[in-house]
Amino acid sequence: MKRTCRDGCRRYFIVPFGLLAAFGAAWWCASTAVAQDYPRRVVRLIAPFAPGGQVDVVSRFTAARLTTAFGRQVVVDNRPGAGGNLGTEIAARAEPDGHTLLMVSSSYAINPSLHRTSPYDPRKSFTPVHLVVTAPNVLLVHPSLPVKSVKELVAFARAQRGTIPYASSGIGTPPHLAAELFSTVAGILLVHVPYKGGGAAVVDLISGQVAVMFLGIAPAMPYINARRLRALATTGRERARALPALPTIAEAGFKGFEITNWVGLLTPAGTPQPIVERLHREMTTVGGSPKARDFFDRLGLEPAGLGPAPFARFVETELEKWARVVKASGAKVD
Repeated sequence: MKRTCRDGCRRYFIVPFGLLAAFGAAWWCASTAVAQDYPRRVVRLIAPFAPGGQVDVVSRFTAARLTTAFGRQVVVDNRPGAGGNLGTEIAARAEPDGHTLLMVSSSYAINPSLHRTSPYDPRKSFTPVHLVVTAPNVLLVHPSLPVKSVKELVAFARAQRGTIPYASSGIGTPPHLAAELFSTVAGILLVHVPYKGGGAAVVDLISGQVAVMFLGIAPAMPYINARRLRALATTGRERARALPALPTIAEAGFKGFEITNWVGLLTPAGTPQPIVERLHREMTTVGGSPKARDFFDRLGLEPAGLGPAPFARFVETELEKWARVVKASGAKVD
């Protein structure tokens, strides 16, 4: 270490190695103490969507397991609104001490491109902790539609010349953008019928008011099993474990088509790293348990288990992908 004195000379001060080692040990002990002392009170897990959906279900399962692990209550706080932006904004403004967590979905990466202004910066407002699960969408049609494969649907849509209505849970939602991307890749025109939520959209799909819909695999499974809706393909890179006989859209002849839903845990930016690391360790234990695997399997969800650094890279990839899809679709919400 050097320092310049008043007359321009330079004096050198040597910091003993022992002092540096002592400083490092003190920092490590302090970091460990922070993680061990966490949490000090009730932890709030914000789910920025209504109860009953995929994010809510994963949040409640996670909260119950973390409560046991921490010995402190972890409560789910549903804050739906603005496609997830309302709850996300609340979490972004919370104290970054690990006592407010946020469970997000693909909408976290979609919304910044969809809205002209965003109440959060997806790259700066949060610290990624753990990618919990991934799941493909399913391409569904009403049984009255005379198609039993993706290619048959495309041929039928071309013959109908833009008269086939498809449902979504709202403008800019993953089901909407999945359908828009599919229409572009397949070279067809479908008529968008947006709903205020997936429940209402599915009701009209079952009744035949609309003919086509992309839906998350978890809510779709009961209707597929009951043969009230016909599944044509899934949207992931590989076949879904819950529907192994069903091809992917890429396998059906539309190479490069891949859309995967996901659910992940974030903390407000500035949360101490030891707390982030402890949360990831606990989430890894939760996700790797037999109970978790059985629970996720029944919902058609795939445990992911990505930690802070790889999850951050995953989010960056999602932001870039959805920006391209939103631009191509022309969708905007303001």
